[in-house]
Amino acid sequence: MLTAEEVGVVRAVLEAEGRLGPSVRFVSVIPKEPGKAELAAFVPGSPVDRVMRVQLLDRADGASFEALVSVTRGTVDSFEQLDTRVAQLPILNEEFVAVQEILDGDPRWQEALARRGLTTETVLATSLSAGHYEIEGEAGHRMVRAFGFNQPRKTDLPWGHPIDGLVAYVDLTENRVREVLDHAVVPVPEDPGNFHDPAYTGPYRTSMKPIEITQPEGVSFTVEDNLVRWENWTLRLGYNVREGLTLHDLSFFDKGKGRDRSVVHRASIAEMIVPYADPSPTRFWQNYFDQGEYLFGRYGNPLELGCDCLGEIHYIDAVIADEAGEPLTIPHTICMHEEDFGVLWKHTDLLVGVHETRRQRRLVISFFTTVGNYDYGFYWYLYLDGRIGFEAKATGIVFPSGYQEERSAYTTEVAPGLGAPFHQHLFCARLDMAVDGHRNAVDEVEVVRFPVSDANPYGNAFGRRATRLTTELQAKRDANPALNREWHVVNPEVTNRLGRPVGYALVPEGLPTLLADEQSSIAARAAFARHHLWVSRHADEERYPAGHLVNQHAGGAGLPAWTSADRSVDGEDIVLWHTFGLTHWPRPEDWPIMPVDSTGFTLKPVGFFDRNPTLDVPPGSRGGHCHGDGQEQ
Repeated sequence: MLTAEEVGVVRAVLEAEGRLGPSVRFVSVIPKEPGKAELAAFVPGSPVDRVMRVQLLDRADGASFEALVSVTRGTVDSFEQLDTRVAQLPILNEEFVAVQEILDGDPRWQEALARRGLTTETVLATSLSAGHYEIEGEAGHRMVRAFGFNQPRKTDLPWGHPIDGLVAYVDLTENRVREVLDHAVVPVPEDPGNFHDPAYTGPYRTSMKPIEITQPEGVSFTVEDNLVRWENWTLRLGYNVREGLTLHDLSFFDKGKGRDRSVVHRASIAEMIVPYADPSPTRFWQNYFDQGEYLFGRYGNPLELGCDCLGEIHYIDAVIADEAGEPLTIPHTICMHEEDFGVLWKHTDLLVGVHETRRQRRLVISFFTTVGNYDYGFYWYLYLDGRIGFEAKATGIVFPSGYQEERSAYTTEVAPGLGAPFHQHLFCARLDMAVDGHRNAVDEVEVVRFPVSDANPYGNAFGRRATRLTTELQAKRDANPALNREWHVVNPEVTNRLGRPVGYALVPEGLPTLLADEQSSIAARAAFARHHLWVSRHADEERYPAGHLVNQHAGGAGLPAWTSADRSVDGEDIVLWHTFGLTHWPRPEDWPIMPVDSTGFTLKPVGFFDRNPTLDVPPGSRGGHCHGDGQEQ
């Protein structure tokens, strides 16, 4: 994780090299993680060279740069100017502010508002990433597209008053409006949606009694320099401005074998895309990469006890660089706690009179980020039985439009005259697997039905089929819930006591992937989201599924480019890329604020252990005996 001292050194080194100036802004400072070979050769106590990857934008002319800066040696190891005709750096907060000023001063924008009886005094601009549509004059320029929202009072939320049928294309390189598209005057909806105002919500209910979660003897985990130990699990935590929370070196202590066994080398949510379904002239371009275009790690929320987290909580602060290159600490960004999770296992045996129950428990590691109108919670779960779970929680405000019957095929009316276009929230998990070592393979396992035959005279038989995915192109796969399809990551070089390769199963939810047409711009730019599974040969620099630079990129970078080599993934050092997410048909119940909707996946041991690894979990939630009828049993 980045420290405030390191941010200060980065700025000082670049300033000393003459690389900064009054119009240069820091887009991101992200630790360059050591490669696997370097990590394997590392000897504890040896010096560590901390290198930062730094992205810089010159607001004066849009020139973009990427540097590698060693904070250990105080040197600039490389400094490269980027080709902005190919892609742009992520959008700055400062640029969002600039768009409001640019629009307010544009006569075409003022005239369009006047047609609706509005002025710039009450209209707020919402700037959104422009995508790539080969629009003349946009190549090499930093573009955003902007909608307007009316805000009758400064205390009102503007989301209930979208100014539909109107969009502006804003050039941030030249600080001007390139085009105002005034397609149709749509009535501005009037429902205020002020969920923060009791005058709108009504008085709070008084029927809810307190729920208290306590651990009188303290928590069962320890954290030291971001090294976490909990039950049989050991892992390290990281955080960066692009991915947010990252997990490293996840291993499980196997008491039967007397050693820690690796499971995952590195896990993160490496990209997400929110594509919208409204094809209207002012909205067809709405597709957001919340990481590659906005860097959602910089919007991490300071979490609050009793609201965001409940129980005995351990918090970790995150440090990022602000746009001036100064350290910015987000307090309590990462929340860590234990949860009771119901029954772990149970059996009442009538033959011998045995009745045993054990309770499941999980370690929860989470953070929340707010990107514009939506809020996302990212939750990693570690379980006593060796499972790893991930859950993304989407809440916040659905992106609104005016409602028109002719667009009802793509939009829900969520309040009178207020529309919410259909859209998806698609996430891509990067899972650098290390199942009992770094040489792994993937088997696709699914149901097989057997017809009636001499071997199956009554037709009741069914089984499973395992197909080894041997190359990168073969390993572009889609889930199939009807076949119970899952992917087993196995180590061909390590067997369990039954003589079979040890493994972990990636169990997908199997919900839809990208629904946009294959010929669309977003299908090219977010190709990763067209399949539930990709498997690639590990390479240290292959980190982001849509490519290193996403903003205004035409597509084809990232996974499509890497896997075109069709490298072997059978018994190699491999990375799984798993696309999962929600297809959101907004409901009236989602207005004015959306109750959490969730999606995720599970990594489950399959033959990794020789038997149930939780036989030593004691009865009772406190490690003592269960209680029934007021007496211990």
